[in-house]
Amino acid sequence: MRTFLVLICSLALACAAGGAQDKNKSKKQAPKKNQTQSAQHAGAPSAGSEKTKGSQRVTTAGAGGQKTKKAKGPQYATTAGAGAQKTKKAKGPQYATTAGAGAQKTKKAKGSQYATTAGAGGQKTKKAKGPQYATTAGTKTFKAKRFNLQTKTRPATVGSVTFQPNRHIQGSQTWEGSNYTVFRNYSSQWHERNWWRNHYNRVVFVYGGWYAWNAGYWIPAWGYDSNAYYAYDGPIYAYNNLPPDQVIANVQAALQEQGYYQGEVDGLLGPLTRAAVANYQRDHGLYITSAIDRPTLSSLGMT
Repeated sequence: MRTFLVLICSLALACAAGGAQDKNKSKKQAPKKNQTQSAQHAGAPSAGSEKTKGSQRVTTAGAGGQKTKKAKGPQYATTAGAGAQKTKKAKGPQYATTAGAGAQKTKKAKGSQYATTAGAGGQKTKKAKGPQYATTAGTKTFKAKRFNLQTKTRPATVGSVTFQPNRHIQGSQTWEGSNYTVFRNYSSQWHERNWWRNHYNRVVFVYGGWYAWNAGYWIPAWGYDSNAYYAYDGPIYAYNNLPPDQVIANVQAALQEQGYYQGEVDGLLGPLTRAAVANYQRDHGLYITSAIDRPTLSSLGMT
């Protein structure tokens, strides 16, 4: 019995000791848990720091991204944007200058370059040729008129020129081109009436003088009538198939419209009319023939 009790007590003590050990273990484990938890909590801050790092990274990356975006953005905007603007600006003005002032500089690019390139040498040529072309193209067409002229009477206001055998037109040898051939070849000839009739199909009487039709020009038929009157000795361009007096009258009217001639429209190529023709020719880059020639009439819009 005593033995039995001792066994029970020993068992109880062993159980108590085991329980105490378990308790101690659990107590010991609790701090470990706490330590683990606190370690975990400490890890949480470290996660926090990871967050911080993360956010730092995010911030860094973000800021970096933003910066990159900002850097790229503006750079892109600057490079592409401003570049585009610059390109547009560069191309714009260049285009405007090249093409735009091409009208201005052809006008200016071509114009100014042309004016400069051709300008130094070419402008002079253009001054000679240019005005003629510009006037021919720019002048409105002058409509031919029929004037009521006193062609049956001998003029008292304009004196007659004197016949000079084999007389050539002064300065005509420097007038180039087929339009001036008749002037270069002109020579005053005296022949009696039959000769003129046999050599020319058309001879007309105007203002006391006789004129023969010579390849589109009227020339004085010297000798057709020994007492004939001529205000001018030289060819007169036969504009619009008109007789010489009507041609001269139309030229006088055209010059009057442009302020070159202030005299009477009388159909006589006297000193006043010839001076007006010369001034017009000078201003329009034509040969100064002081005569009724085709380029002058063309410039006046009469052909």
